[in-house]
Amino acid sequence: MPDTLTTAAPTPVFNPLDPAFIADPYPTYRFLRDKAPVFRTPLGMWLVSRYADVALVLRDKRFGKNYEGNLIRRYGPDAMQDRSFASLGRTMLVLDPPDHTRLRGLVTKAFTARRVEEMRARITALVDGMIDRVYAQGRMDVVWDIAHRLPVKVICDMLGIPEEEQHRFLDHSSVNGRIIDPVPMTRAEIDDANERNRESDEYFDTLFERRRREPGDDLTTLLVQAEEAGDRLSQEELRANVSLLFAAGHETTSNLIANGLLALHRHPDQWEALKADPSLAANAVEELLRYDSSVQMTGRAAAEDVELGGQQIGKGENIVCLLGAANRDPEIYDDPDRLDIRRQNIRPLSFGGGIHHCLGAQLARLEGEVVFKALVTRLPDLRLPEIDKPQWRQSFTLRGLTTLPAVWG
Repeated sequence: MPDTLTTAAPTPVFNPLDPAFIADPYPTYRFLRDKAPVFRTPLGMWLVSRYADVALVLRDKRFGKNYEGNLIRRYGPDAMQDRSFASLGRTMLVLDPPDHTRLRGLVTKAFTARRVEEMRARITALVDGMIDRVYAQGRMDVVWDIAHRLPVKVICDMLGIPEEEQHRFLDHSSVNGRIIDPVPMTRAEIDDANERNRESDEYFDTLFERRRREPGDDLTTLLVQAEEAGDRLSQEELRANVSLLFAAGHETTSNLIANGLLALHRHPDQWEALKADPSLAANAVEELLRYDSSVQMTGRAAAEDVELGGQQIGKGENIVCLLGAANRDPEIYDDPDRLDIRRQNIRPLSFGGGIHHCLGAQLARLEGEVVFKALVTRLPDLRLPEIDKPQWRQSFTLRGLTTLPAVWG
Protein backbone atom coordinates (compact mmCIF):
# COMPACT_ATOMS: atom_id res chain seq x y z
CA MET A 1 0.00 0.00 0.00
CA PRO A 2 1.16 3.60 -0.55
CA ASP A 3 2.56 5.79 2.18
CA THR A 4 0.25 7.39 4.72
CA LEU A 5 -1.81 10.34 3.55
CA THR A 6 -0.22 13.75 4.03
CA THR A 7 -1.50 17.25 3.36
CA ALA A 8 1.19 17.59 0.68
CA ALA A 9 -0.26 14.75 -1.36
CA PRO A 10 -2.27 15.78 -4.46
CA THR A 11 -4.82 13.06 -3.68
CA PRO A 12 -5.51 11.24 -0.41
CA VAL A 13 -3.36 8.18 0.27
CA PHE A 14 -4.45 5.87 3.06
CA ASN A 15 -2.37 3.18 4.76
CA PRO A 16 -4.08 2.07 7.98
CA LEU A 17 -1.20 -0.25 8.97
CA ASP A 18 1.48 2.45 8.88
CA PRO A 19 2.86 2.67 12.46
CA ALA A 20 2.61 6.47 12.34
CA PHE A 21 -1.08 6.22 11.44
CA ILE A 22 -1.77 3.66 14.17
CA ALA A 23 -0.04 5.91 16.72
CA ASP A 24 -2.21 8.89 15.76
CA PRO A 25 -4.81 8.50 13.00
CA TYR A 26 -6.55 11.81 13.71
CA PRO A 27 -4.53 14.16 11.44
CA THR A 28 -5.30 11.80 8.56
CA TYR A 29 -8.98 11.78 9.49
CA ARG A 30 -9.01 15.58 9.61
CA PHE A 31 -7.54 15.78 6.13
CA LEU A 32 -10.07 13.28 4.78
CA ARG A 33 -13.03 15.13 6.32
CA ASP A 34 -11.81 18.42 4.88
CA LYS A 35 -10.58 17.35 1.45
CA ALA A 36 -12.14 13.99 0.53
CA PRO A 37 -15.03 13.09 2.86
CA VAL A 38 -16.24 10.33 0.51
CA PHE A 39 -13.13 8.95 -1.13
CA ARG A 40 -12.51 5.86 -3.28
CA THR A 41 -9.14 4.27 -2.53
CA PRO A 42 -6.98 2.58 -5.19
CA LEU A 43 -8.12 -0.76 -3.72
CA GLY A 44 -11.71 0.12 -4.61
CA MET A 45 -13.17 0.73 -1.14
CA TRP A 46 -14.86 3.98 -0.19
CA LEU A 47 -13.77 5.88 2.93
CA VAL A 48 -16.52 7.91 4.61
CA SER A 49 -15.34 10.27 7.33
CA ARG A 50 -17.97 12.91 8.15
CA TYR A 51 -20.43 12.29 10.97
CA ALA A 52 -23.59 12.86 8.95
CA ASP A 53 -22.48 10.55 6.13
CA VAL A 54 -21.27 7.81 8.48
CA ALA A 55 -24.51 7.95 10.49
CA LEU A 56 -26.51 7.70 7.26
CA VAL A 57 -24.60 4.64 6.00
CA LEU A 58 -24.97 2.89 9.36
CA ARG A 59 -28.74 3.37 9.50
CA ASP A 60 -29.93 3.40 5.89
CA LYS A 61 -31.32 0.16 4.43
CA ARG A 62 -29.59 0.91 1.13
CA PHE A 63 -26.37 -0.28 2.80
CA GLY A 64 -25.80 -3.82 4.03
CA LYS A 65 -22.97 -6.23 4.78
CA ASN A 66 -22.21 -8.48 1.74
CA TYR A 67 -19.62 -10.34 3.82
CA GLU A 68 -18.98 -13.31 1.56
CA GLY A 69 -18.74 -11.24 -1.62
CA ASN A 70 -16.31 -8.87 0.03
CA LEU A 71 -14.25 -11.76 1.38
CA ILE A 72 -13.98 -13.44 -2.02
CA ARG A 73 -12.97 -10.16 -3.60
CA ARG A 74 -10.11 -9.77 -1.10
CA TYR A 75 -8.95 -13.39 -0.73
CA GLY A 76 -10.21 -15.31 -3.74
CA PRO A 77 -12.98 -17.90 -4.36
CA ASP A 78 -11.74 -20.38 -1.72
CA ALA A 79 -11.74 -17.88 1.16
CA MET A 80 -14.67 -19.50 2.95
CA GLN A 81 -12.65 -22.72 3.22
CA ASP A 82 -10.69 -21.08 6.04
CA ARG A 83 -12.54 -21.89 9.25
CA SER A 84 -12.00 -18.45 10.81
CA PHE A 85 -13.64 -16.69 7.85
CA ALA A 86 -16.44 -19.27 7.67
CA SER A 87 -17.12 -18.88 11.40
CA LEU A 88 -17.26 -15.09 11.25
CA GLY A 89 -19.64 -15.41 8.30
CA ARG A 90 -22.19 -17.14 10.57
CA THR A 91 -22.31 -14.30 13.09
CA MET A 92 -24.81 -11.50 13.44
CA LEU A 93 -21.89 -9.08 13.03
CA VAL A 94 -21.71 -9.61 9.26
CA LEU A 95 -25.19 -10.85 8.34
CA ASP A 96 -28.15 -8.96 6.93
CA PRO A 97 -31.82 -9.66 7.74
CA PRO A 98 -33.52 -12.06 8.07
CA ASP A 99 -30.59 -14.07 9.52
CA HIS A 100 -29.30 -11.08 11.46
CA THR A 101 -32.75 -10.45 12.93
CA ARG A 102 -33.13 -14.08 14.00
CA LEU A 103 -29.70 -14.34 15.64
CA ARG A 104 -29.80 -10.97 17.38
CA GLY A 105 -33.27 -11.67 18.71
CA LEU A 106 -31.95 -14.71 20.58
CA VAL A 107 -29.59 -12.70 22.79
CA THR A 108 -31.14 -9.23 23.02
CA LYS A 109 -32.91 -9.84 26.33
CA ALA A 110 -29.59 -10.59 28.03
CA PHE A 111 -28.46 -7.01 27.32
CA THR A 112 -31.50 -4.96 28.31
CA ALA A 113 -30.88 -1.81 30.35
CA ARG A 114 -32.42 -3.46 33.41
CA ARG A 115 -30.29 -6.61 33.17
CA VAL A 116 -27.14 -4.56 32.66
CA GLU A 117 -27.83 -2.28 35.62
CA GLU A 118 -28.40 -5.34 37.80
CA MET A 119 -24.75 -6.23 37.12
CA ARG A 120 -23.40 -3.00 38.68
CA ALA A 121 -22.77 -4.53 42.12
CA ARG A 122 -20.93 -7.53 40.65
CA ILE A 123 -18.81 -5.31 38.39
CA THR A 124 -17.97 -2.98 41.29
CA ALA A 125 -16.87 -5.95 43.41
CA LEU A 126 -14.71 -7.28 40.57
CA VAL A 127 -12.98 -3.92 40.08
CA ASP A 128 -12.34 -3.52 43.80
CA GLY A 129 -10.85 -7.01 43.89
CA MET A 130 -8.56 -6.25 40.97
CA ILE A 131 -7.29 -3.09 42.65
CA ASP A 132 -6.83 -4.99 45.94
CA ARG A 133 -4.78 -7.57 44.05
CA VAL A 134 -2.15 -5.00 42.97
CA TYR A 135 -2.54 -2.20 45.52
CA ALA A 136 0.34 -3.09 47.86
CA GLN A 137 2.90 -3.48 45.07
CA GLY A 138 2.36 0.11 43.92
CA ARG A 139 2.31 -0.69 40.22
CA MET A 140 0.38 -2.59 37.58
CA ASP A 141 -0.08 -3.00 33.87
CA VAL A 142 -3.50 -1.41 33.38
CA VAL A 143 -4.12 -3.44 30.22
CA TRP A 144 -3.59 -6.87 31.79
CA ASP A 145 -4.48 -6.23 35.43
CA ILE A 146 -7.80 -4.42 34.85
CA ALA A 147 -8.68 -3.56 31.25
CA HIS A 148 -8.29 -7.16 30.07
CA ARG A 149 -9.40 -8.97 33.23
CA LEU A 150 -12.63 -7.13 33.96
CA PRO A 151 -14.52 -7.66 30.68
CA VAL A 152 -13.24 -11.24 30.47
CA LYS A 153 -14.64 -11.98 33.94
CA VAL A 154 -17.95 -10.28 33.13
CA ILE A 155 -18.52 -12.08 29.82
CA CYS A 156 -17.42 -15.40 31.36
CA ASP A 157 -20.06 -14.89 34.05
CA MET A 158 -22.71 -14.07 31.46
CA LEU A 159 -21.86 -17.14 29.38
CA GLY A 160 -21.78 -19.45 32.39
CA ILE A 161 -18.08 -20.32 32.07
CA PRO A 162 -17.08 -21.89 35.42
CA GLU A 163 -14.67 -19.92 37.60
CA GLU A 164 -12.04 -22.67 37.46
CA GLU A 165 -11.99 -22.55 33.65
CA GLN A 166 -11.80 -18.80 33.20
CA HIS A 167 -7.99 -18.82 33.38
CA ARG A 168 -7.80 -19.92 29.74
CA PHE A 169 -9.32 -16.56 28.79
CA LEU A 170 -7.62 -14.49 31.50
CA ASP A 171 -4.09 -15.68 30.75
CA HIS A 172 -3.99 -14.40 27.20
CA SER A 173 -6.11 -12.61 24.63
CA SER A 174 -7.78 -14.88 22.09
CA VAL A 175 -9.13 -11.98 20.02
CA ASN A 176 -7.57 -11.27 16.62
CA GLY A 177 -8.63 -7.83 15.45
CA ARG A 178 -6.91 -8.23 12.09
CA ILE A 179 -9.68 -10.51 10.82
CA ILE A 180 -12.01 -7.51 10.54
CA ASP A 181 -9.42 -5.03 9.25
CA PRO A 182 -9.99 -3.73 5.71
CA VAL A 183 -6.37 -4.55 4.82
CA PRO A 184 -6.06 -8.25 3.85
CA MET A 185 -4.32 -10.63 6.27
CA THR A 186 -1.19 -12.56 5.37
CA ARG A 187 -1.32 -16.35 5.02
CA ALA A 188 0.46 -16.67 8.37
CA GLU A 189 -2.14 -14.44 10.04
CA ILE A 190 -4.97 -16.48 8.52
CA ASP A 191 -3.40 -19.73 9.74
CA ASP A 192 -3.08 -18.27 13.23
CA ALA A 193 -6.72 -17.15 13.17
CA ASN A 194 -7.80 -20.62 12.03
CA GLU A 195 -5.94 -22.24 14.94
CA ARG A 196 -7.44 -19.84 17.46
CA ASN A 197 -10.86 -20.59 16.04
CA ARG A 198 -10.30 -24.34 16.31
CA GLU A 199 -9.27 -24.05 19.96
CA SER A 200 -12.24 -21.84 20.72
CA ASP A 201 -14.68 -24.26 19.06
CA GLU A 202 -13.28 -27.19 21.04
CA TYR A 203 -13.78 -25.41 24.34
CA PHE A 204 -17.26 -24.07 23.58
CA ASP A 205 -18.45 -27.47 22.27
CA THR A 206 -17.58 -28.89 25.68
CA LEU A 207 -19.42 -26.02 27.40
CA PHE A 208 -22.51 -26.57 25.21
CA GLU A 209 -22.68 -30.24 26.12
CA ARG A 210 -22.41 -29.38 29.80
CA ARG A 211 -25.25 -26.84 29.54
CA ARG A 212 -27.44 -29.33 27.70
CA ARG A 213 -27.03 -31.70 30.66
CA GLU A 214 -26.96 -29.03 33.35
CA PRO A 215 -28.90 -25.90 32.29
CA GLY A 216 -28.02 -22.71 34.12
CA ASP A 217 -29.15 -19.10 34.34
CA ASP A 218 -26.73 -17.95 31.66
CA LEU A 219 -26.54 -16.90 28.05
CA THR A 220 -25.01 -20.17 26.85
CA THR A 221 -27.98 -22.14 28.22
CA LEU A 222 -30.35 -19.74 26.47
CA LEU A 223 -28.60 -20.29 23.14
CA VAL A 224 -28.26 -24.07 23.57
CA GLN A 225 -31.98 -24.31 24.17
CA ALA A 226 -32.61 -22.28 21.01
CA GLU A 227 -30.32 -24.63 19.08
CA GLU A 228 -32.23 -27.62 20.42
CA ALA A 229 -35.48 -26.07 19.15
CA GLY A 230 -34.10 -26.90 15.70
CA ASP A 231 -35.29 -24.02 13.58
CA ARG A 232 -33.64 -21.09 15.35
CA LEU A 233 -29.92 -21.81 15.63
CA SER A 234 -27.60 -24.38 14.09
CA GLN A 235 -24.61 -25.89 15.91
CA GLU A 236 -22.27 -23.89 13.66
CA GLU A 237 -24.19 -20.66 14.37
CA LEU A 238 -24.13 -21.46 18.08
CA ARG A 239 -20.35 -21.82 18.08
CA ALA A 240 -19.78 -18.72 15.98
CA ASN A 241 -22.08 -16.38 17.89
CA VAL A 242 -20.93 -17.41 21.37
CA SER A 243 -17.37 -16.76 20.19
CA LEU A 244 -18.50 -13.40 18.82
CA LEU A 245 -20.20 -12.43 22.07
CA PHE A 246 -17.05 -13.31 23.97
CA ALA A 247 -14.76 -11.35 21.66
CA ALA A 248 -17.01 -8.31 21.32
CA GLY A 249 -17.89 -8.26 25.01
CA HIS A 250 -14.21 -8.21 25.88
CA GLU A 251 -12.56 -6.10 23.20
CA THR A 252 -14.61 -2.91 23.22
CA THR A 253 -14.47 -2.49 26.99
CA SER A 254 -10.81 -3.41 27.33
CA ASN A 255 -9.74 -0.75 24.86
CA LEU A 256 -12.13 1.84 26.31
CA ILE A 257 -10.50 1.49 29.73
CA ALA A 258 -6.87 1.61 28.61
CA ASN A 259 -7.29 4.22 25.85
CA GLY A 260 -9.42 6.31 28.19
CA LEU A 261 -6.95 6.27 31.06
CA LEU A 262 -4.14 7.24 28.69
CA ALA A 263 -6.22 10.14 27.33
CA LEU A 264 -7.07 11.36 30.84
CA HIS A 265 -3.40 11.42 31.82
CA ARG A 266 -2.39 13.15 28.62
CA HIS A 267 -4.89 15.81 29.68
CA PRO A 268 -4.09 16.10 33.41
CA ASP A 269 -6.69 18.81 33.96
CA GLN A 270 -9.34 16.25 32.99
CA TRP A 271 -7.92 13.61 35.36
CA GLU A 272 -7.98 16.22 38.13
CA ALA A 273 -11.56 17.17 37.27
CA LEU A 274 -12.64 13.54 37.54
CA LYS A 275 -10.79 13.17 40.85
CA ALA A 276 -12.57 16.24 42.18
CA ASP A 277 -15.97 14.93 41.06
CA PRO A 278 -16.15 11.16 40.44
CA SER A 279 -19.84 11.53 39.55
CA LEU A 280 -18.58 12.76 36.17
CA ALA A 281 -17.45 9.21 35.35
CA ALA A 282 -20.49 8.28 33.23
CA ASN A 283 -20.20 11.42 31.10
CA ALA A 284 -16.44 10.97 30.94
CA VAL A 285 -16.98 7.55 29.36
CA GLU A 286 -19.07 9.12 26.59
CA GLU A 287 -16.37 11.71 25.92
CA LEU A 288 -13.59 9.10 25.97
CA LEU A 289 -15.56 6.96 23.51
CA ARG A 290 -15.80 9.98 21.25
CA TYR A 291 -12.24 11.14 21.70
CA ASP A 292 -10.41 7.86 21.01
CA SER A 293 -12.83 5.14 20.00
CA SER A 294 -12.07 1.48 20.73
CA VAL A 295 -13.54 0.60 17.32
CA GLN A 296 -12.23 2.88 14.59
CA MET A 297 -14.17 1.62 11.59
CA THR A 298 -16.98 -0.61 10.44
CA GLY A 299 -17.82 -1.83 6.97
CA ARG A 300 -20.89 -1.78 4.77
CA ALA A 301 -21.65 -2.44 1.09
CA ALA A 302 -24.06 -0.59 -1.16
CA ALA A 303 -27.17 -2.71 -1.77
CA GLU A 304 -28.01 -0.52 -4.77
CA ASP A 305 -26.48 2.35 -6.72
CA VAL A 306 -26.46 5.34 -4.37
CA GLU A 307 -25.18 8.91 -4.21
CA LEU A 308 -23.30 9.90 -1.07
CA GLY A 309 -21.49 13.15 -0.42
CA GLY A 310 -21.55 14.02 -4.09
CA GLN A 311 -20.04 10.68 -5.15
CA GLN A 312 -21.73 7.83 -7.02
CA ILE A 313 -21.26 4.51 -5.27
CA GLY A 314 -22.11 1.43 -7.29
CA LYS A 315 -24.13 -1.53 -6.07
CA GLY A 316 -21.87 -4.00 -4.25
CA GLU A 317 -19.04 -1.54 -3.64
CA ASN A 318 -17.52 -1.57 -0.15
CA ILE A 319 -17.69 1.34 2.26
CA VAL A 320 -15.44 1.86 5.28
CA CYS A 321 -17.18 4.05 7.86
CA LEU A 322 -14.43 5.83 9.79
CA LEU A 323 -16.03 6.03 13.23
CA GLY A 324 -12.97 7.68 14.76
CA ALA A 325 -13.10 10.42 12.13
CA ALA A 326 -16.84 10.98 12.51
CA ASN A 327 -16.48 11.32 16.28
CA ARG A 328 -14.21 14.36 15.78
CA ASP A 329 -16.29 16.12 13.14
CA PRO A 330 -16.27 19.89 13.89
CA GLU A 331 -19.75 20.11 12.31
CA ILE A 332 -21.01 18.15 15.33
CA TYR A 333 -18.60 18.99 18.16
CA ASP A 334 -16.97 22.30 19.05
CA ASP A 335 -13.19 22.02 19.32
CA PRO A 336 -13.41 18.27 18.62
CA ASP A 337 -9.72 17.52 19.23
CA ARG A 338 -10.03 18.71 22.83
CA LEU A 339 -10.88 16.21 25.58
CA ASP A 340 -13.64 17.61 27.81
CA ILE A 341 -15.31 15.23 30.25
CA ARG A 342 -17.98 17.87 30.93
CA ARG A 343 -18.93 18.10 27.25
CA GLN A 344 -22.69 17.94 26.73
CA ASN A 345 -24.84 16.20 24.10
CA ILE A 346 -22.21 13.60 23.20
CA ARG A 347 -23.44 11.09 20.62
CA PRO A 348 -20.40 9.04 19.63
CA LEU A 349 -20.71 6.54 16.81
CA SER A 350 -18.22 4.24 18.53
CA PHE A 351 -20.78 1.44 18.88
CA GLY A 352 -21.99 1.69 15.29
CA GLY A 353 -25.62 2.32 14.46
CA GLY A 354 -28.77 0.97 12.88
CA ILE A 355 -29.56 -2.72 13.18
CA HIS A 356 -25.90 -3.51 13.91
CA HIS A 357 -25.59 -1.15 16.87
CA CYS A 358 -23.44 -2.95 19.46
CA LEU A 359 -25.56 -5.14 21.74
CA GLY A 360 -23.16 -4.68 24.62
CA ALA A 361 -22.87 -0.88 24.42
CA GLN A 362 -24.54 -0.25 27.78
CA LEU A 363 -22.50 -2.97 29.45
CA ALA A 364 -19.25 -1.46 28.15
CA ARG A 365 -20.34 1.97 29.37
CA LEU A 366 -21.13 0.60 32.82
CA GLU A 367 -17.81 -1.22 33.11
CA GLY A 368 -15.93 1.91 32.05
CA GLU A 369 -17.85 4.10 34.51
CA VAL A 370 -17.14 1.75 37.43
CA VAL A 371 -13.42 1.46 36.57
CA PHE A 372 -12.76 5.19 36.21
CA LYS A 373 -14.69 6.01 39.37
CA ALA A 374 -12.73 3.37 41.30
CA LEU A 375 -9.35 4.52 39.96
CA VAL A 376 -9.78 8.19 40.86
CA THR A 377 -11.18 7.24 44.27
CA ARG A 378 -8.76 4.50 45.31
CA LEU A 379 -5.63 5.44 43.32
CA PRO A 380 -5.83 9.24 43.01
CA ASP A 381 -2.03 9.55 42.66
CA LEU A 382 -1.83 7.01 39.82
CA ARG A 383 0.73 7.94 37.17
CA LEU A 384 1.63 6.56 33.75
CA PRO A 385 5.45 6.52 33.39
CA GLU A 386 5.38 5.65 29.67
CA ILE A 387 2.74 8.19 28.70
CA ASP A 388 4.83 9.59 25.84
CA LYS A 389 5.55 6.24 24.18
CA PRO A 390 2.38 4.14 24.25
CA GLN A 391 2.56 0.74 22.58
CA TRP A 392 -0.37 0.36 20.18
CA ARG A 393 -1.58 -2.94 18.78
CA GLN A 394 -1.01 -3.33 15.05
CA SER A 395 -4.68 -3.20 14.18
CA PHE A 396 -6.63 -0.43 12.51
CA THR A 397 -10.18 -1.54 13.28
CA LEU A 398 -9.66 -2.22 17.00
CA ARG A 399 -7.64 0.59 18.53
CA GLY A 400 -5.95 -0.54 21.72
CA LEU A 401 -2.75 -0.70 23.71
CA THR A 402 -0.62 -3.79 24.26
CA THR A 403 0.55 -2.53 27.65
CA LEU A 404 0.02 0.50 29.92
CA PRO A 405 2.29 0.58 32.99
CA ALA A 406 0.97 2.55 35.99
CA VAL A 407 2.49 3.40 39.37
CA TRP A 408 1.25 5.06 42.57
CA GLY A 409 2.30 5.77 46.11
